[in-house]
Amino acid sequence: MQKTISKNPIFFTQRTVLRVNKIVNSAQREVNLEKVLKQLTRIIDPIIEKLLISYVDKKFRKIVTYSISTGGKRLRPALAIISCKMLGGKIEDVLHPAAGLEIIHNYSLIIDDIIDNSLMRRKKPTLWHRFGESMALCGAIDYSATILQSANRSKNSTLVAELFAKTIKKLVDGEILDILFEQSGRENEPFVCQSRYKKITMNDYFEMVKGKTGALLQASCLLGGICANAKKKELKALKNYGLNLGIAFQIRDDILDIFGEEKKFGKKIGKDIEERKGGNVVIILALEELSLKERENFLKILKKRKKTKKDIERAVKILQKTRAKEEAFKLGEKFIKKAKKSLGNLPQNQYNEILKKITDFVIKREK
Repeated sequence: MQKTISKNPIFFTQRTVLRVNKIVNSAQREVNLEKVLKQLTRIIDPIIEKLLISYVDKKFRKIVTYSISTGGKRLRPALAIISCKMLGGKIEDVLHPAAGLEIIHNYSLIIDDIIDNSLMRRKKPTLWHRFGESMALCGAIDYSATILQSANRSKNSTLVAELFAKTIKKLVDGEILDILFEQSGRENEPFVCQSRYKKITMNDYFEMVKGKTGALLQASCLLGGICANAKKKELKALKNYGLNLGIAFQIRDDILDIFGEEKKFGKKIGKDIEERKGGNVVIILALEELSLKERENFLKILKKRKKTKKDIERAVKILQKTRAKEEAFKLGEKFIKKAKKSLGNLPQNQYNEILKKITDFVIKREK
């Protein structure tokens, strides 16, 4: 332990390790899981920031720290820390790579916001909207370098680096599918226009979600196992838990995008409709149920290049006529049950119970 601290004194302190242990050990007794996540956020954020600003000129540090400063649940590092502790691992072995997971997540969001031309995230201007697209892309490159640093500061650096590389590539595959699921737009991009999906099946949707959302939550749990020297059977269970949790997370996100409360959700309601995205589970389920006329009316709105507020409201009303919301929620619960079942193959301790609480949080969250 002391050897690790002396090697990277700027990143670790004994007090940090003790604080994380205290939070994680008491988490089982916490009724409000969001409070626990906020406590872990206060621990992990300084580590993320120190990693991000290292080797970066002081004049430009506000660019690389902006996305992290806008908030977030820090669910991914929390999953890594709790999974590691569940298997008897040490906090100091997982903290830096856990910070790396959050950096990967925000790295993907920076790129996603540029691709989707998104102006707001977490109720604040996106990085590119705040500093410009060129500065956002430069900041994203800093994030990619920081991911390497976080992997290097881990116990099993080779395994962690390979996990991070594989995860990022899966995220990109999912992002490409998400773009190809758009029902119009990007006329200046021949490949997108030629490869666009005219009809999106549930299998197509799951392929996209496993990459865009499931891969990172899966990696979070696997990271905890790797840092705890988990057995193959345990890693398989963590992999299944994380993937199913990730799919449920995205299903809930899709529901909230259309039926959520904007103040609670922190994002613009109907954003997927505005961005012509067909890869939303509510939309896919609704299109299967709608009459031919209603389907044509909805798709006409979805494909419009510029939509008014009334257009989006009308599209949401069409979706409300179906059972898509209820069916989507049931589908999310199905994957939550699968995630919980995987926990049965892992040590039955207080950390396992926390992971169960996280599954309930994911499917019931309002933001």
